[in-house]
Amino acid sequence: MSHTLVTFLGKSRENKDTGYRQTIYKFPDGFQDETAFFGLALSRYIKPDTIVILGTCSSQWSVLVEHLAEKGEAEGARLELMDAEIAGTVEQRLLDRLTPLMKRAVSCNLSPRLISFGKNADEQYGILNAVANAVPNKGSVSFDLTHGFRHLGMVGFLSAFMLERVRNLNVSDLWYGALDMTREGVTPVLKLDGLVHVRRWVDALERFDATGDYGVFAQLLIEDGVPEDKANCLKDAAFYERIFNVRAAAQKIGTFLPVLGNPLAGASGLFRKRLAERLRWATVSGLAEQQRKLAHQYLNRGDFVRAAMFGREACVTSVCEKRGVSTVDFSTKRKETSKEFEDELKAEKHSKKCTIAYWTLTYIRNALAHGTRITPPRRSRRSEPRAAAMAVAANAIKDSNRLRHELQAALNRFFERQPPNNA
Repeated sequence: MSHTLVTFLGKSRENKDTGYRQTIYKFPDGFQDETAFFGLALSRYIKPDTIVILGTCSSQWSVLVEHLAEKGEAEGARLELMDAEIAGTVEQRLLDRLTPLMKRAVSCNLSPRLISFGKNADEQYGILNAVANAVPNKGSVSFDLTHGFRHLGMVGFLSAFMLERVRNLNVSDLWYGALDMTREGVTPVLKLDGLVHVRRWVDALERFDATGDYGVFAQLLIEDGVPEDKANCLKDAAFYERIFNVRAAAQKIGTFLPVLGNPLAGASGLFRKRLAERLRWATVSGLAEQQRKLAHQYLNRGDFVRAAMFGREACVTSVCEKRGVSTVDFSTKRKETSKEFEDELKAEKHSKKCTIAYWTLTYIRNALAHGTRITPPRRSRRSEPRAAAMAVAANAIKDSNRLRHELQAALNRFFERQPPNNA
């Protein structure tokens, strides 16, 4: 698998010969390398297959080339580059001309690329696009955020996660040579793993809030020391919830939840409480209440189909629970209880509010599940609850805001007053 290093080249000329200050970079494992260009020290440390160097039209390209070239090598091109750098007019053609020289010096593929200064949104998008075009489609990528304008470090940080999400590349590490921390000629090298993991957690939370898939947290938890069998319970829970097996999903979450009872290592510790909040529905007693909470969760994220299906199932389950019907066996007895309750609703043996709420959920659920329209009968008593519910549902599925409102209202009305134990 190929590994690419992306590094930035700045404009500093602190030293007329070396550009940046010459220093000894010390890596976390004790490895040391003396150079003025941290990207070169990093390349010798991680040994990438490709180095992508990003710099502007006035970055110190000529100093870098002088650092890498043999005496007298490509002297004409080097002088031309120096003049262009001073004038701020370096062109890609000149960098391409000197690429073989630089490639030979680092003993791997090397790609120098011009980028803009990133002064506005369009220029910043252009830098992101330049990074994406320079990095191979497969493998892993590391970023050096040391040199260049300070805001380019933020652009590089964002580039890393754009590549990870859009191109499915693995961001190995973010590196920073902390020149301001230099002591006695030794500069510590920081591996910004914490930032990588925090950004992945934020991304996972966003994906969960959009989809409800608990599985997005599993690998992050495993990386921070959570036992694999416990973390993978979240993947299993997501599967069971997708097939509407709420009881099994809650059991899997229940197996995992003790993990959150203790502090977690790494970035997972920062998000422990937020993860617990998103799993709280599984801790409430009663299947009907669990289904009701899931209905509200899916409604909040705009998944109207699942909201309607969980909402309608919550209604039926609550009737079964009140009448002593087992909610473990969802076979004949549940169907019989559901039919019995619907017959009671048709006979107007329950409140109008409860009846309209139940039929509204039922009609919306059926329409969304089957992709069909709702056509209220032309002749019916407008006061009849079923006809009124059908009219509400027919209008609701024409507009997302109205659909959200009517589903919310139906859930609130039905569970505001539970049907009596016996008709």
